[in-house]
Amino acid sequence: MDRRPIGIFDSGIGGLTVLHEVGQLLPNERLVYLGDTARVPYGTKSPETVTRYSIENTRFLMSKDVKAVVVACNTASAASVDALRAEFDVPVLGVIEAGVEEALSRSVEWRIGVIGTQATVLSGKYESLLRAKGAAEVVSAACPLFVPLAEEGWTDNKVAEEVARIYLQPFLGGAVDTLILGCTHYPLLQGVIGKVCGPEVRLVNSAHAIAVKLRDQLQSGRIENNTGPGDREYFFTDSAERAGAVGSRFLGENLDNRIQLVDLTPFESGKP
Repeated sequence: MDRRPIGIFDSGIGGLTVLHEVGQLLPNERLVYLGDTARVPYGTKSPETVTRYSIENTRFLMSKDVKAVVVACNTASAASVDALRAEFDVPVLGVIEAGVEEALSRSVEWRIGVIGTQATVLSGKYESLLRAKGAAEVVSAACPLFVPLAEEGWTDNKVAEEVARIYLQPFLGGAVDTLILGCTHYPLLQGVIGKVCGPEVRLVNSAHAIAVKLRDQLQSGRIENNTGPGDREYFFTDSAERAGAVGSRFLGENLDNRIQLVDLTPFESGKP
């Protein structure tokens, strides 16, 4: 048994869907969440800058004595997972790898779709991993309006459904049999996405996929915690009030007075 917490970081608020899935699957585990809201969005930054940010985020989490790190940001997963694994001596898991593995395990004909932010789609990381593992067909599309819809709570109304119908056209009519929700905001729109795609398209929630992969890794390494319930800490680098409001909507619980602001300056590259 290992009572050390699990660290989870994202460029902002969306990674709270990952925290939610981890908390549901591993209720005894202590969780530390870091949202780098001072430097969001990561999608407009170079891979080198994103990697530097990710290292600084992980240094902060390591200061909390975490036993594993979950990169709950698709952009950071694409750019920095390998660098983090090389620098830190704890398991590091990324949402992209977890989503790809689950999609391949569930797809029947290996015709797989990916939706994400513009930066994630343009990175080609999902597509390259899927093709390297044998996917016969990969269709990708950016769905940028899904993020503000999720953050405003417009996840199950006519506006959300109409936007989804426009974005999801490339995946209809048998084009794919499995669709990866390649952004941590998108699980909040899973209902409307499923309604538009229909039951013939299997939806892969990357947040749930990485929670399952984390559970398996903790068990195989014998570092899971079997006594609980686990507590949660929420750290953000800016905009604590907005983080609390949107985070409360994401998690279905009140985060008022539970958000802590953190300055990452001591964890910047080159600092001792």
